[in-house]
Amino acid sequence: MNFLRGVMGGPSAGPQPSGADTIQKLCDRVASSTLLDDRRDAVRALKALSKKYRLEVGIQAMEHLVHVLQTDRSDSEIIGYALDTLYNVISNDLEEEEQEENSPKQGDDLGSQFTEIFIKQPENVTLLLTLVEEFDFHVRWPGVKLLTSLLKQQGPQVQQIILVSPMGVSRLMDLLADSREVIRNDGVLLLQQLTKSNAAIQKIVAFENAFERLLDIVTEEGNSDGGIVVEDCLLLLQNLLKNNNSNQNFFKEGSYIQRMKPWFEVGDDNCGWSAQKVTNLHLMLQLVRVLVSPTNPPGATTSCQKAMFHCGLLQQLCTILMATGVPADILTETINTVSEVIRGCQMNQDYFASVNAPSNPPRPAIVVLLMSMVNERQPFVLRCAVLYCFQCFLYKNHKGQGEIVSTLLPSTIDGSSVSAGQLLCGGLFSTDSLSNWCAAVALAHALQENAALKEQLLRVQLATSIGNPPVSLLQQCTNILSQGSKVQTRVGLLMLLCTWLSNCSIAVTHFLHNPANVPFLTGQIAENLGEEEQLVQGLCALLLGISIYYNDNSLENYRKEKLKQLIEKRIGRENFVEKLGFISKHELYSRAAQKPQPGFSSPEHMMFDHEFTKLVKELEGVISKAIYKSSEEDKKEEEVKKTLEQHDNIVTHYKKVIREQDQELEELKQQVSTLKSQNEQLQVTVTQQVSQIQQHKDQYNLLKVQLGKDTQHHNSHGDTLQMNGIQLEEVSKLREELEDWRNRHEQLQGQLKEKDAVIENLKSLQVEMGTEQSSQLSSSGGMEHSAELQKELELLRTQIQLQAAEISKLQTENQKLQAMNTAIDPALGASSAVASRSSEKEGRLLQELGELQSEVKALSEEKASLQQQLDSSSSTVAILQDEKSKLQQEVAEAKKEQDDLLVLLADQDQKLSALRSKLKDLGMPVEDEDDIESGDQADEDEDGDEEEQD
Repeated sequence: MNFLRGVMGGPSAGPQPSGADTIQKLCDRVASSTLLDDRRDAVRALKALSKKYRLEVGIQAMEHLVHVLQTDRSDSEIIGYALDTLYNVISNDLEEEEQEENSPKQGDDLGSQFTEIFIKQPENVTLLLTLVEEFDFHVRWPGVKLLTSLLKQQGPQVQQIILVSPMGVSRLMDLLADSREVIRNDGVLLLQQLTKSNAAIQKIVAFENAFERLLDIVTEEGNSDGGIVVEDCLLLLQNLLKNNNSNQNFFKEGSYIQRMKPWFEVGDDNCGWSAQKVTNLHLMLQLVRVLVSPTNPPGATTSCQKAMFHCGLLQQLCTILMATGVPADILTETINTVSEVIRGCQMNQDYFASVNAPSNPPRPAIVVLLMSMVNERQPFVLRCAVLYCFQCFLYKNHKGQGEIVSTLLPSTIDGSSVSAGQLLCGGLFSTDSLSNWCAAVALAHALQENAALKEQLLRVQLATSIGNPPVSLLQQCTNILSQGSKVQTRVGLLMLLCTWLSNCSIAVTHFLHNPANVPFLTGQIAENLGEEEQLVQGLCALLLGISIYYNDNSLENYRKEKLKQLIEKRIGRENFVEKLGFISKHELYSRAAQKPQPGFSSPEHMMFDHEFTKLVKELEGVISKAIYKSSEEDKKEEEVKKTLEQHDNIVTHYKKVIREQDQELEELKQQVSTLKSQNEQLQVTVTQQVSQIQQHKDQYNLLKVQLGKDTQHHNSHGDTLQMNGIQLEEVSKLREELEDWRNRHEQLQGQLKEKDAVIENLKSLQVEMGTEQSSQLSSSGGMEHSAELQKELELLRTQIQLQAAEISKLQTENQKLQAMNTAIDPALGASSAVASRSSEKEGRLLQELGELQSEVKALSEEKASLQQQLDSSSSTVAILQDEKSKLQQEVAEAKKEQDDLLVLLADQDQKLSALRSKLKDLGMPVEDEDDIESGDQADEDEDGDEEEQD
């Protein structure tokens, strides 16, 4: 108290002041003192008293402490004292020796009340968020602890204030990046409280890169070998992912599943695991299960399952599953995790079927697990986990179901090794009732929604004892049922029989063929037994109802009508329906219907299977209605069933036809689009070629104009020569004509030789083509080709005739030239002197004229070549347009045929609707069209999955 006296400034003698008085004086000093040191000392004293006098400090000092936070932010020390004092007042985590004699509930209520007072002003929480941003350790750490305590006391209210605060969540995310571990670790605890049951905050935290930071912390701390920090990070990850589909998808898309694989890398020496490592690994397995939980959307679960397989996570879990020295609770949770990773995923189920245990000789993991399930010395939770694993392996896995049932068939039994079927039969007929129940449920899952295997299982024969003939598995089940064994055993066998007989008329016939079965069932139902036996009575009623509903009337003594009469006489219809209702009203039935995983607190509570509850829900109503139907209604129902089956077959056929036509139509559309694109390309090419031809035409016309100018220039030169005298003009003209005719003569001689060579080649080609034509005409299959050759031959003959005419013309011109040459030679001798002066200039003109003529000739040849290319392109376009028109005609015909099929389908749908309404009037269960379509879609999805797997 000397310290308090020094602080208060009171005398050392006299009566001692009470705690409330001291706190009041300290609060006055905080409120009225102008010196920062005085206020700091007063707040420090309040902090010292806050644990012992929690109530008084909270009532009197809270307002003053909040004021200090608002006004004295420049002094980190007083801010730290104020935050610590508020934390001591609000938090319930007090030391035992410093607590007053209050019950824990009173302490909890006190913290909640002070929290409510503090957050009544939302700006107080906003102020606290601002202080948490301070880097000073003495401010940030107590601020984090205070905010965590507020969230513990009034979580939803504080969450809402932080959510609406600008950048409120983002400020708190910075705590994970703090280099001081104590602040970082307490920041993880703060985010745990912040993200509880608030999907909006969970999304914000996830998109603030929380996954990356948390996984980095787990890796830095040593994964499963880390301390409590790893545990806190895993709990935060569970908060972010559990029941949050958006965050789960973000986690998968961010490739964070791949980073989970190193968590499960365990060594060969698995002895002496610490308690913290067991806790960490347990949380890691639970985090995997959160991503593949059956309650998640199917698409999200499937994508996570595939990602776990591709990154090797499933393989790592199977390694732990088969390892030695793993603690029992970790082994159990690993089995449950593997179960949900493979559930409904064909690729993962196939891999799990290939896993072998490290034994000599190697045994399949499924066989090793089933050994544990039927072994009564194994822990109860482990046996439940193995059953769940087996159920998940067979879920929507027709291939796996067939492999399990095949191990029971006589042709495939291998006496040298233990098979899954032998273990199930051994458990089914052992003296342990729990083994009986587990084996019966496991075998029922091997038959789930698989009518073919239900028929195959009728072939299974069992050797009961030496010297006695073998009996069928169905008969042995009914024999044990009639012997009055334990309730759990009978419930398991009845569930197996109900699953086996449902939707399988052949199995119903085999069951009714035993004359002792129906009297046993009616006797069980008619008796008034205790409460424990009511469940057995309900299941017996369900089995008898299935025998009526799926009866094909092949046995005269057990036709539907006779069985109904038997129920009316010995049981009573009302009593039968009442006993049938015992199943769904049972408490254990409701528990089993909640989730697929068996969750039983003790072996005695294992009565119902999750999939069986679905069967009961489906059949209870229809069986109750079937009991009250007359024989005429049954006949009408059978007729309607047959008609529906026929119509369903027709609809299925037309659906198949429509699918095929749709596929053909799509192919034709693709072809049309391809041809359109090709046509467009050719049109562009043609346009380009036309443009090039036009350019060449323009160039040709320009050259013609230039040639005309040169000719005019030459004429003017001639006029000049005429001015010098008539004789000079005539001589020059004669010389020009002579030179021209000599050049032409040489050219014609060369062309004549070329034409002669061409004629010889054409003649030889004509002979060859004539021979080929005759040989092809002689063959039966060459008519079309010979016609084409005939056309080519005619064209060649025409060309030859034209060439011959041109040659004769050239020969005539040659003769004329020779005559002119003879007449001109004498005149040239007299005028040679006069012509020598103009010869040089004339030579230049003749040379230019020759060059221009050669250019004109080259342009003409290029024009002819381009015209030929244009003709070829036009021909290709015409062919493509012809093919396009043919394809459009085929598409139109396909559309017309599809319209006819749609009209026919509409008529069939109207008939189906009428028949369904009749069935509804008769009280029969009718499958909706949506269900049929969803079934078709599911079949297509399964086909797609199989194609992916292939």
